[in-house]
Amino acid sequence: MEDAGIGWIAAIIIGGIAGWLAEQFMKSNMGVLMNILLGIVGAIVANAILGLFGIVLGGWIGYLIAGFIGACILIAIGRAFRR
Repeated sequence: MEDAGIGWIAAIIIGGIAGWLAEQFMKSNMGVLMNILLGIVGAIVANAILGLFGIVLGGWIGYLIAGFIGACILIAIGRAFRR
């Protein structure tokens, strides 16, 4: 988060948006708090995975994209463990 130049409040807002977008895309039903957590943790996960391939996303848009990708991955993993 610090590398992207995003503060904590912006991370919460962007994480919530990314989590909500992932929730809509994956057709899951979660609350606002879970959306925020999925977006923030998803951004960390996606940045780590993309970093292995040499892809670096920075700024607000990059954080939103990484949060969306990571949240979708986390939702898919959660569904796999529930079944």
